[in-house]
Amino acid sequence: MTVRHTRRAFLSAATMMAAALAATACGSPQDTATGGGDSAAPVKVGLVYSQSGALASYGKQYIEGFKAGLDFATKGTGKVGDRKIELTEVDDAGDPAKAVSAAKDLIGKGTKIIAGSTASGVALQVAPIAAQNKVLFISGPAATDAVTGANKYTFRSGRQSYQDVVTAKSFIGDPTGKKVVVFAQDGAFGDANEAAVKTVIGGAGATVSSVRAPASATEFTPFASQIKAAKPDLLFVAWAGTTAPAMWQTLDQQGVLSSTTVVTGLDIRASWPTFGAAGAKISFLSHYFDGASDTEASKALKAKVNTIDLFHPDGFAAAQMVVRAVQEGGDDVDKMVKALEDWSFDGVKGKMTIRAADHALLQPMFQAKLTGSGTAFTASAQKSLTGDETAPPAVAMKG
Repeated sequence: MTVRHTRRAFLSAATMMAAALAATACGSPQDTATGGGDSAAPVKVGLVYSQSGALASYGKQYIEGFKAGLDFATKGTGKVGDRKIELTEVDDAGDPAKAVSAAKDLIGKGTKIIAGSTASGVALQVAPIAAQNKVLFISGPAATDAVTGANKYTFRSGRQSYQDVVTAKSFIGDPTGKKVVVFAQDGAFGDANEAAVKTVIGGAGATVSSVRAPASATEFTPFASQIKAAKPDLLFVAWAGTTAPAMWQTLDQQGVLSSTTVVTGLDIRASWPTFGAAGAKISFLSHYFDGASDTEASKALKAKVNTIDLFHPDGFAAAQMVVRAVQEGGDDVDKMVKALEDWSFDGVKGKMTIRAADHALLQPMFQAKLTGSGTAFTASAQKSLTGDETAPPAVAMKG
């Protein structure tokens, strides 16, 4: 879970590929697939994601992005060569058991490509199923670091938690000798955020401490006083739930926001009003927001959805990856895997590279600011970080 980004906890440098490699990855999706199989049979793709449940809004953005990406990658045909991409959508409601059942059912019907996974818990349960059945699995908005390196058949089309924390670190430059405070609620969510900041920012030389509040807290003045007394160079806020507006109002009223750099994650647009008057005083790490990039892919996506939100790019990238896999692999899943490894492509966010060693998706991340107020907030990019700058450490492939 990133800070407010996914409402899930954090669970846990490669360079970009040379231009020659990138060039070899740019074949037209209109070319006939080279991996064998029935050249006219539809390609079955199962999309298992949250159509309902707590993350339904994320799932809606994902599927809208996927369909826009499929249109973009196939130049409006919905086909690779003469083969139609046939989509089957299944609602997992954020329930890993439902997702596993859906994945098994789809695989039993001959589906060799599964995508989706709005929730981290879902992705971690579907990934082993992909390996056991040797089908391609492209996880979506699920941010858990554990998806990276899960197995040779598992990829991701979104960012991972490490990339969020590295983006937060960028706000203080060289962390050596700096003081960082994590303000979070008690419980697993807060524990994971604190651990991630200690690993990533503390590991780079900062001193990391925390101020923790009970999840039931409604009065935040004592915690604001503790934060001010600590005099941090960076305050990293990890908060979820309905008390967020009161928490931000108190930090603002007690002068915390004006005394240090305060960083949190920029969630979907619908959540922005919860920041209230504090919104313009916070520094945001951002996976994506409308206007963060000006790529051909972002223009194509915007033409389809009007306003791009946080998880539209994840769906868009997933569709690009599906088209690439089928174009190069046909019905041969191992060839699909090889086609995706070390592939660089131009996504909504910019240059994306799939690291072969562990299937991490190297991608730009953004520093953002909000201006205006409430429902009239607009976001702007203060800085873009490259895929190299936010690359997670390579991990050994587990299977």
